[in-house]
Amino acid sequence: MLSTGNDIVSLNTINVTRTKQPNFYSKILTPTETALYKQSRFANTPFEVFVWLLWSIKESAFKFLQRIDTDILFTPVKFEVSEIQIPFGFNLTDFKPIELTGIGFDGIHTIKSTIKFDDLILYSNSSIYQEFISTVVNGVEDFSNTHWGVKQIDSDEVAFQSAEVRAFLIDNFKDNTSISIGKNPFGIPIILKDNIEQPIPVSLSHHEYYIAYSFQLPV
Repeated sequence: MLSTGNDIVSLNTINVTRTKQPNFYSKILTPTETALYKQSRFANTPFEVFVWLLWSIKESAFKFLQRIDTDILFTPVKFEVSEIQIPFGFNLTDFKPIELTGIGFDGIHTIKSTIKFDDLILYSNSSIYQEFISTVVNGVEDFSNTHWGVKQIDSDEVAFQSAEVRAFLIDNFKDNTSISIGKNPFGIPIILKDNIEQPIPVSLSHHEYYIAYSFQLPV
């Protein structure tokens, strides 16, 4: 099941008071996930950050599956995070580089989770900073063929975000000659080379002054 999904949430824009209200977060978290917060090592992390972390994970999982089943609907509570692994000594820090790219997540302190959707199991890696949460989802625990990137940009205007995230991905694509980013008939982003769709799933996201991408190379 070759696909990818990613999401980014700017923590500068969230409504903290609203996020903490049960009638809001219960649309995102299941009771099991709410209990998971209390059982995990999130003692130094505000509850609202946990809520938006799980939103990011679920949104990324939805994007992963949407490429495979275009009729799927995004109902957050149907994507359940059943396990979450937090690095020892985890604390929120500032995002100091303007951009960060990588292949896989070996050697990087990310929050790992397992997501259940019906009878499917998906896996995620999430990076959390004071400014944002960025998540990538894969169908297997091995992310060694997953390319990803996160970048701070100068404008939150939608057209600028869209252009910047596409340029960011292309700049970090190994063979970027004649490469462009388009959309398939279902509105899902695709990689084109000489205007021919490539068998390389790609996911794009942006929120406020942050953009992110992921793409998965065939094994």
